Formats: sequence, structure tokens, C-alpha cells
Amino acid sequence: YLISMRHFKPNELNLENIFSVLPNIAWTNIGPVRADAINNLITEENLKIFAIDKFPPMTDFVVPEGVRIADSSRVRLGAYLGKGTTVMHEGFVNYNAGTEGPNMIEGRISAGVFVGKDSDLGGGSSTMGTLSGGNKEVISVGERCLLGANAGIGISLGDDCTVEAGLYLTGGTKVTLLNENKVVKALELSGKDGILYFRDSLSGKVCARPNKSEFKLNKVLHDNN
Repeated sequence: YLISMRHFKPNELNLENIFSVLPNIAWTNIGPVRADAINNLITEENLKIFAIDKFPPMTDFVVPEGVRIADSSRVRLGAYLGKGTTVMHEGFVNYNAGTEGPNMIEGRISAGVFVGKDSDLGGGSSTMGTLSGGNKEVISVGERCLLGANAGIGISLGDDCTVEAGLYLTGGTKVTLLNENKVVKALELSGKDGILYFRDSLSGKVCARPNKSEFKLNKVLHDNN
């Protein structure tokens, strides 16, 4: 709740073992009900169960100033949405994750991931969080970055980075550095600024070179949230 109120940013509070503390709750139109008691109410007329989860949708309890959320069920309580953030219908923001604002979010921000201002996560894109896959690296996205449609990252992006649509970078992905003529693991590039990641359409190799283009959000769109 404090994170969604913007009193703390993601990863500033110790949320270790929170899943062992929070019960599963049925979030319904008559209020929250413990999941183990929901069958006692299932015959209630007009009862609607929106979710069975440890976290409710954020907007059931907090509506931050200056944000736009196309489908409020896709932002969990515990998400941090900075002013000017737009979350489109297919966007998702987990708890202990979020955006500095302004941002355009059409992809998934997993737990622990924080996205810097003026960055765009394209439709179907994803960021690897700390809850699944054994990933211990805390992923972040810098400022003025573009994560293309259906792209994904298991490394951090520094400022002014672009990941080509459809390209998923994990820490072990072999990346050819065109300006240095050598191959490194993507993890060695984690957090570095000004990189364009793309796949060579002829050879299939994942490549990286200095990012010469400057990405900008639609200022009018986000200033009017």
C-alpha cells in the first residue's frame, strides 16, 4: 500500500517471504473474503468473484494522481506508477515493481523491476522478475528506452537503449559487438547506456551497436493524464 501511495519505490522495502504471510483472498463485489470461506457464499445472488489472489487490483485501494490504466485488473496493489504513466490494456504491473513516469506500458513489468522515465514497453514485451526462473538479478530499465513489441529482457538496460521487436535477451545470450568485433554474454552489457540490440536477419546472430537514434515519448499524451 505504501509503495502504491508513492511513499516508497520498488525494492526499498523488505518484502521477503511476503507470500508466506499473506493468505489467498477472493476479491469480490461484496468485499474481500478468505478463499477457504468463499464456498459458503457461492450461492449468494449476484456474487461476482473478480480474482483469487494475495494482492487485489491497485485501484481497489489506491488511485495515484496523473496515471491512466486501461484495465485496472492488470495492476496489482504494491505497484508504483509515477505521474504520467499510461498502462494500456495488455500492460501488466506486478507488486514491488513499476515506473518512474512518464511511461507507456503495453508489456509486462515483473516483480522487482523498475522502469525509468520516458521509456516505452511495447505490446507483448516482458521483463524478467525475481519470483520465477531462479533469477536473482534485479532487472531495471533506464530512461528513454524502447523495448519493442514481443521483446524481453533478463538483463538491465541503461539509459537510451533499444531492444528490437521480438528479441529476448537473457543473461547468457551471446551478443556480437559490431563496433568491437567480439562476442560477449549479454550479462556483461547489463546496465550499460546507449545500446541498440537487434538480430541480424541473414545470420540470425544477436548483435549490439551504439544506439544512434533518440527515443521520445509522445509528450502531449502523457502530460494530459
